[in-house]
Amino acid sequence: MRVLVIIPAYNEEESVVGTVDELRRVAPEYDYIVINDGSRDATRELCKKHDFNLLDLPANVGLTYGFQAGMKYAQRMGYDAAIQFDADGQHRPEYIKTLVDEMERTGADIVIGSRFVTEKKSHSARMIGSRLISAITRLTTGATIKDPTSGMRLYRSSVFAPFCRFNDFGPEPDSIAYLIHKGAKVIECQVEMRNRMAGESYLNITRSIEYMLRTCASILFVQWFR
Repeated sequence: MRVLVIIPAYNEEESVVGTVDELRRVAPEYDYIVINDGSRDATRELCKKHDFNLLDLPANVGLTYGFQAGMKYAQRMGYDAAIQFDADGQHRPEYIKTLVDEMERTGADIVIGSRFVTEKKSHSARMIGSRLISAITRLTTGATIKDPTSGMRLYRSSVFAPFCRFNDFGPEPDSIAYLIHKGAKVIECQVEMRNRMAGESYLNITRSIEYMLRTCASILFVQWFR
């Protein structure tokens, strides 16, 4: 399979070089592209200095549109699959092959790098939100997704189209629920993830609650009218 690693990056000057260097060292068989989402720091300059494969967006458009740009590139260049891969160092490149092998073995349309196939979730506030999203996904689709908020997802070209066609279709749990409803086969593989190399996540407590409520509402209502 020809696989493209899509690396959305917004203000990741402290981690993007380490992330891409590790990816090229550990998984050199996969192509990659960094999507610079109008960063206000030195992300763009560092990518150019290190001659990284770069799609440079002129303004900050957010994760949804940034990821869509990567999916449009993957579709136009004829890739068989594309994987979402964080620029902050949380995702480990050695697991890309695990997900690709599982996709080839099972014929799945989406393979999620899951933290909770063999491991148990904690009872933190964030994991309570994850449990709720899992429950609503199961209620509406019949599918059990143990780690719905994992950002490490491998997509077969068979599901590229919605990301390229719908303006509001991003790499989120509600999109996965929609694709399951449309017949996509989704499986999970156990992976390990690290804490981000540098910086802070934009998801503080307030935003995490807002994200959970928005995602649950979308799965319950919005996706059925898309």
